[in-house]
Amino acid sequence: LSSCTSAAEKMGGAEQREKQYRAHRGFGDRRAGVISARTYFYTDEAKCDQHMETFLRCIDASGGSSEDGFAAIKLTALGRPQFLLQFSEVLVKWWRFFHQMAAEQGQAGRAALEMKLEAEKLQEALANLGIATKAESQHWFTGENLGMSGTVDLLDWNSLIDSRTKLSKLLLVPNMKVGQLEPLLSRFTEEEDLQMKRMLQRMDVLAKRAAEKGVRLMVDAEQSYFQPAISRLTLEMQRRFNRDRAIIFNTYQCYLKEAYDNVTVDVELSRREGWHFGTKLVRGAYMEQERERAAQIGYEDPINPTYEKTNEMYHRCLDYILEEIKHSRKANVMVASHNEDTVKFTLRRMAELGIHPSEKKVCFGQLLGMCDQITFPLGE
Repeated sequence: LSSCTSAAEKMGGAEQREKQYRAHRGFGDRRAGVISARTYFYTDEAKCDQHMETFLRCIDASGGSSEDGFAAIKLTALGRPQFLLQFSEVLVKWWRFFHQMAAEQGQAGRAALEMKLEAEKLQEALANLGIATKAESQHWFTGENLGMSGTVDLLDWNSLIDSRTKLSKLLLVPNMKVGQLEPLLSRFTEEEDLQMKRMLQRMDVLAKRAAEKGVRLMVDAEQSYFQPAISRLTLEMQRRFNRDRAIIFNTYQCYLKEAYDNVTVDVELSRREGWHFGTKLVRGAYMEQERERAAQIGYEDPINPTYEKTNEMYHRCLDYILEEIKHSRKANVMVASHNEDTVKFTLRRMAELGIHPSEKKVCFGQLLGMCDQITFPLGE
């Protein structure tokens, strides 16, 4: 539990943090109700280095045994989870802030990518809130493409967060009530700052080795309170390493209500910046735990209400990516599913869209020994 709690929180002050992104004693053991996913617990930095070495050996083994091999890593194995919790909360608060602004400009209920804020109104709102003077925010909105259209969408907004927030300022969030940017935590110790940097360095080492060996590196999805940070850090790696082909794969859990929004926003970013989009689609491994945690602690359940809704979400996300492959040939997907209908759906859509297996744009993943009655016919 202490590995998820910062020094500042231990001194008090954790109550300002959002319930979902705080460490909770009852859910300290993240293995509860999870049978199909490996769980790592943080002991110290040396252990994270050991995990990194193990992952490096896996990448080497995959590179040595097959062309275009895969290796999977988990970010909770590579650093102290406290950073993932905090960074997730920051990203979610900025994202909400954008949606609140959009609602104030009469755009509530639109799809994530359809929300476009008028740059001038946004600048006024930022000035009124005391977050940035008009002169400051004007400076933010003069990028190559940013603000040229006079509007700012969610991707422009995310790029603002990137350019404005160096690591030390990463954990500033807008407080709408008092109208200013506030640190999420009152202070960071030097060691916490180092832990954060080391996690990013370990990811970098693994990505470089994967690129060198021609191995595709899949970053596993984890609990919803870690996931915004994991996805964002994976996206940063994709921007750097997926220039010529998809080396880094992000994982989307389709039992999450926000899965489709996340997929479409990230695909659009890859289009705008010209890199190869790589993804593994799963239904999700933490449902019981996620539901129980949300109910007990008192925040909205992040999981789709029914099995059918999750199925629908999976096929919707998958179809969107298959269409992207058809149009640009710059997207890649691993259909990680033991569901026969999903496998048949994918094969049918590949035939309809003219995506041939030899292109290696679509892969299928089943866990060893599971659903051989699907795996073998699929291999044929």
